[in-house]
Amino acid sequence: MDFKKMVADRHAYAEAWKKRTGGKIVGYFETYFPEEIAYAAGVLPVRLLAEHEQDLISDKWIYGSCYPAKDMVNQFLLGRMDYIDGLVNVEGCQWIFNAYEVITNNRPELFKHYLFLPDYTESKTSKDALRSELDVFKTKMEEWTGNKITDDALDNAIEVYNKNRFLLRRICELRRADRPVILGSEFMNMLLADQVMDKAEMNEILEKFIAELEQREPYKDMIRVMLIGSETWNSELEEMIESLGGNVVIDELDNGTSYFWNTIYPQKDRLMAISLRYLGRPRQPIKESNWRRRPDHIAQLAEDYHIDGVIIGKQIYCHPHGTDNYAVWKILRERYVPYHYFERDVFLPREETELRIEAFFNMLRAGITRLVGWHKKVEI
Repeated sequence: MDFKKMVADRHAYAEAWKKRTGGKIVGYFETYFPEEIAYAAGVLPVRLLAEHEQDLISDKWIYGSCYPAKDMVNQFLLGRMDYIDGLVNVEGCQWIFNAYEVITNNRPELFKHYLFLPDYTESKTSKDALRSELDVFKTKMEEWTGNKITDDALDNAIEVYNKNRFLLRRICELRRADRPVILGSEFMNMLLADQVMDKAEMNEILEKFIAELEQREPYKDMIRVMLIGSETWNSELEEMIESLGGNVVIDELDNGTSYFWNTIYPQKDRLMAISLRYLGRPRQPIKESNWRRRPDHIAQLAEDYHIDGVIIGKQIYCHPHGTDNYAVWKILRERYVPYHYFERDVFLPREETELRIEAFFNMLRAGITRLVGWHKKVEI
């Protein structure tokens, strides 16, 4: 499966989907967006992806923000996303909210909706507050599309999305093998494609892909890397890691495994079921609280996937990750997990980043017995 091409062709796919179905497309930024409700209304939810390219436009509208926010403004102003009919922003990153405001001000014909999702997700009232927000969003979607969102439609959407999460988790479990049959770059491209395509269609693709993986030969032994930090928009970093002898076998990115890690448990109150799922998913730094669940989740993933080292890639201007790093570094040190931290901007400086990761890998290799042939007989 060429998932990388699917991501590259996402604009053409969306336009073809609209022509084929006559449906509307809603764009979203944060992966806390409750896609099931839009899907139940016959709308295609599409996550907006940033591009790594020169931007000469957005500074006029959104100065001093992170590059993904500026780039998405740039893409809308260039007309690349004219197929988008509506835009939803879920409470989260301030820079993304700025992008949402700039885009909708320049495209007043767009359906727009701001959805509040409590930052204090463990609060006693959070589940009811979010359920109320989902009810409002459901009504707005019905008014916009003219389609009634029935219980049957919600049940179908929940079933399709739960199946999608199950298939993604099933593929992710294959990465726990000593020698996985899938590389981190391929997994990331698969996830990005999953976030811009119709889930029912993607489920069929994933089932075929699983059958293909079952026939594959494992890749050679590589340094097992965990990737955490700010959201990613392509597989450039994963490919660089692979070129240096490593493989990202697990991540804790908001648009990575956190996107599908937990499921919806159906109940009579469908909106409450959806509310509990999104409040209970692995935390973004901005959704963390005094309980600090994110570091423990990271430590558990590191243990389960037998990683050799962690790479933390923080987007410049990403303040939530900047303020959360101390807690992540602390637990990695306590667990004696080696890590390398760096910041990234519009472009990933290839030579500098390669040099730093290569040096990190050279430090790791001496302590990874399976890579240095410790069990082989040495002739003197």
